Amino acid sequence: MEARRYGVQQVSYALAGAGILAILNLHLLQALFAGMLVFMLIHLAQPLLGRHVTGLRGRQLATAVLAMLVIAAVVGLGLWIGDILHGHGDLDAIWARMAETLDGANDVIPPWLLGRLPSSGPELKAEASHWLREHAPELRLLGKEAGLAAAHILLGMVIGAMVAVQELAASEQHRPLARALLERIGAFYNAFRRVFVAQGKIAAINAFFTGIYLLGILPAVGYHLPFSKTMVLITALVGLLPVVGNLISNSIIVMISFSVSPQAALLSLLFLVLLHKAEYFLNARIVGGEINAKAWEILIAMVLMEALFGFGGVAIAPVVYAWIKNELRREALI
Repeated sequence: MEARRYGVQQVSYALAGAGILAILNLHLLQALFAGMLVFMLIHLAQPLLGRHVTGLRGRQLATAVLAMLVIAAVVGLGLWIGDILHGHGDLDAIWARMAETLDGANDVIPPWLLGRLPSSGPELKAEASHWLREHAPELRLLGKEAGLAAAHILLGMVIGAMVAVQELAASEQHRPLARALLERIGAFYNAFRRVFVAQGKIAAINAFFTGIYLLGILPAVGYHLPFSKTMVLITALVGLLPVVGNLISNSIIVMISFSVSPQAALLSLLFLVLLHKAEYFLNARIVGGEINAKAWEILIAMVLMEALFGFGGVAIAPVVYAWIKNELRREALI
């Protein structure tokens, strides 16, 4: 009996691993994350329903209505953010400002560094276009596949909502393999929830201090950066991506600061270095506390997953690492 149970467990681990590989190779990560996010939000709100709704049918109906509200709220938030970034033209204006900064940098940047940078705005656009073509699989949300990615996200949210509703009537009686697979899925979801909450805290803290710097400290010392509020919003959004998000927001802040003056760029660079040094320890405390892992462990996992799967590997690495470590701890192997 013990040998049979062990065999079932091994099969469930193999199937779960194959599922993760399939999701990464088929570029369905956004659908997976969207579904789990909606499922998590519904679970967070369900205790409110329990106080007012009784009976299985009533709870299922109430959960279905709640699911529709959650999906509508998530979609609405996404459209609102998109309108802020694109509707007001701030992203295009930021891009143009960065290109102008490079155009006017010839007399400021050292020759050895200038030779490694695009010499003009059009050249910057050409190099960016070349980079985007080379990395199209990793940047599925850009270009012609944006519609397909949006459809995947919407379907993922619908599936997450359906699972949340169906879970209310799920039977506790399952065959051994089905039970083992449900355990794997539950463990992976718990890892996602812990990592998402932890990274959300870090992104919020990062955006808070960036806002203090851009909207308070810099104006106080005489430097008024354009697009400050938009840059704070960008910092909050891309901060949900470990490491990569910081690179994106830091590059934008430093370039826009340089468009004002080299001194402002230097101040911004010093601030960002200090912020991310502090964030390293904060990351170790928050993320490490949620998944019992050191920051260097997560970083190694991200490097390996990026080498194997590109940008998708970076995004899912903390979740996969937390999941694997929890499974090993559950089996008393570590």
